[in-house]
Amino acid sequence: MFSLFKSIREVASATNRHGRMPAWQWFFPLAALHAALFVPLSLAAMYGAVPWATSLATPAGHARELLFGFALAVMAGYLLGPLSRQRLIPLVALWGLGRLGLLGGGWLVVATLADALFAVGVAWWVVPRFFAAKKWRNHVLAPLISLICLLAVATLGERYVGGWPAFSLLQQGVLLLVLLMTFMGGRLIAPAVNGYVKRQFHKSGAGVQPNLEAALIVLLGVLPAALWLPYGKVLAALMAAAAGALVMYRLWGFTPWQCRKRADLLALMAGYAWLGAGLWLYAWAALGGLSASTALHAFTIGALGTLSSTVMLRQAVSRAKARSERERAFIPLVLLFAAAAALRLVAWQVGGMAALWGAALCWSAAWLVVAWRLVRWATGQQTLPSRR
Repeated sequence: MFSLFKSIREVASATNRHGRMPAWQWFFPLAALHAALFVPLSLAAMYGAVPWATSLATPAGHARELLFGFALAVMAGYLLGPLSRQRLIPLVALWGLGRLGLLGGGWLVVATLADALFAVGVAWWVVPRFFAAKKWRNHVLAPLISLICLLAVATLGERYVGGWPAFSLLQQGVLLLVLLMTFMGGRLIAPAVNGYVKRQFHKSGAGVQPNLEAALIVLLGVLPAALWLPYGKVLAALMAAAAGALVMYRLWGFTPWQCRKRADLLALMAGYAWLGAGLWLYAWAALGGLSASTALHAFTIGALGTLSSTVMLRQAVSRAKARSERERAFIPLVLLFAAAAALRLVAWQVGGMAALWGAALCWSAAWLVVAWRLVRWATGQQTLPSRR
């Protein structure tokens, strides 16, 4: 473990020819290690095994750390791009200080302030880049990222104010993250599949499918607001079910059967499929079929875990000038995240700690593999054939 931290430090210290540091080289390995450690720690805290991890001992604290500790770090790594040391290092330091909030006590105020400043910093550097977009579908990113960062700050109130609507705010955060993953996932999968299909079969793929994308933006953009309306749960269920069907239809258009030899593309599509399945589960939950918190784990484990890990590894492999399909961890990771999601989804039904711990261990194992592979690629220890 110590050698892994040392390797991560070496990776993070690398700069490009302009003296800038790619944000992902810091945030991706740190986010992977954070994800591997905090979930079992949170589960142990909920059952009183680690009384010092006070902020992780509640479902709200657990959910907030996943959304705005882990997912926001992944967003930062993916969207910030190369930054100067003077800009990037303070952001990384703020993120790290924010994680000290799990200790509670005297660290809580410092961690809360750092967490809030990190969210503001991400919004400050990322959001303005999307204001220049010409198509209305591209304009969605600026307000979407702004709202996610705003919720990252707003949910901190749960630490100090009794009766703070933590679950409602966190549920809104998950649904906004679903819209972001649906949008960004489609934009990532479409050109990757298109390029592969053209090279292998000499024909064009389905592309971005702009009409489907527009419909998904409208449905998923209105869905969080619908929950606040009279009969909002029924409306939300209908919208979630329709969005889930559109996600699956869009996935079919990506022709996964033609990408059997590309494990990285299949992994991206598996994550996208979790979005569709999660939306159907959420529709069922809105109608009272199961608890909303259970359904949301299809997004936060299945979709977020699979998509973000695949994006991280593809980025590292690309930086190493190798072929993504040569990375052998994609399919094992898909299976680990699928097992984690399935175990967590059935835990409410079987009512056993074994399912919860099984889910946590599968999740942690997956993220330790991701951290290891990131370091192997970034430090040049991987000797797979280079890209032609």
